[in-house]
Amino acid sequence: MPTDSLFSPRVPQQPLAARMRPATLDTYIGQEHILGKGKPLRLAVEHNQLHSMILWGPPGVGKTSLARLLANEIDGYFIAISAVLAGVKDIRDAVTQAQHHFTLNGKQTILFVDEVHRFNKAQQDAFLPYVEDGTLLFVGATTENPSFEMNNALLSRCRVYILKSLETQHLTCLLDRALTNTEQGLGEKNLTLHDDAKTVLIDTADGDARRLLNLLEIASDLIEAPSSQQADNQHSSNEITPAMMAQVTHSSLRRFDKGGDAFYEQISALHKSVRGSDPDAALYWYARMLDGGCDPLYVARRVVRMASEDIGNADPRGLTMAMQAWDAYTRLGSPEGELVIAQAIVYLAAAAKSNAVYNAFNSVMSDVKAAPSYPVPNHLRNAPTTLMKDMNFGENYRYAHNEEDAFAAGECYFPDELAPTHYYQPVERGLEIKIAQKLRTLRERNSSAKSRS
Repeated sequence: MPTDSLFSPRVPQQPLAARMRPATLDTYIGQEHILGKGKPLRLAVEHNQLHSMILWGPPGVGKTSLARLLANEIDGYFIAISAVLAGVKDIRDAVTQAQHHFTLNGKQTILFVDEVHRFNKAQQDAFLPYVEDGTLLFVGATTENPSFEMNNALLSRCRVYILKSLETQHLTCLLDRALTNTEQGLGEKNLTLHDDAKTVLIDTADGDARRLLNLLEIASDLIEAPSSQQADNQHSSNEITPAMMAQVTHSSLRRFDKGGDAFYEQISALHKSVRGSDPDAALYWYARMLDGGCDPLYVARRVVRMASEDIGNADPRGLTMAMQAWDAYTRLGSPEGELVIAQAIVYLAAAAKSNAVYNAFNSVMSDVKAAPSYPVPNHLRNAPTTLMKDMNFGENYRYAHNEEDAFAAGECYFPDELAPTHYYQPVERGLEIKIAQKLRTLRERNSSAKSRS
């Protein structure tokens, strides 16, 4: 007679990704560059010289699993906390447990801190004395560049290991294990995976083992057990089909964390592709960002910056097109507006390039910040009142439109204390060729006028 009831306590089943964590380093998938034979972390384990470390890599590549396995390898204790939820009190509690274990039986404790980059300076500093005296081995996991997000004091006491996205062969191996393992995996369901469905699943996982297993588990739930009538007539198919996988993955976004490394790396790649006059690569990175869920308006704003910074006056139409693409997207929305932004990106990538204005602006800003606040010369000041006229404001100002070619040759528009400086140096590309020619002519006229005065 069944003892289970609506009111009996149930232990929730762990997700497939948790059940499929490797039990030993030999069954750990991926990261051969640090765990392969003769590689640094493997050698540290083999020679019993494990140290505090930072595991830096994208989501789902095995950072938590690796930390657990390292604790097993040294026959130590494993304590895990999340920087999202934990505070200094949790750190102190973990240290107390580590001290207790060491005093009781001489065993070390690995303290694993997930998303360690989210801890502030005080929280990170709280680890220092216990890392120093060997109370615990600190293992931090982060998806962000630790040199930007972590204190130098803690970082200097840890070795940084970079974990890479899992490749197709890694994900394929993990899939096979999950489908055949009858204890932790889905082996008891006797599932098969259509080749096309497998391709979609691996592509959507995008190097993330956790995502791969989560999607597989959802797909397996779509296969309903056959009814008794069906069972009498035929066997129900246990194949995960491409249609099922499409249903599971249709809303799944690729890896793209706004504000994270992947976000800034991809916008950097887009910008550099435009600057490098490669419209194809620029389109690729734009598509990658959209595929990852990036807001197209963010890209539109950055495209305006590219138009000014890298195209400049070599082709002023680039800025106009970038602004129009931004405006068009706000009117059209997605997905129609995304094409307009793509058009602007291609135009900018193919356009003549100049960073002359960008360099000039940075240079003059640097000079302004380093120099005193010089007064405006009297001849450049307006004199709307009698008092201002009595103070000689505007005296000897030459109205350019009254001069030949609307140019007051020899006139100086800098403060009296500064010598005129040619900050803007047009390049010999695009429209700036003509701008450079005109400026050379005007500067020559200035020099001639000054030599005669």
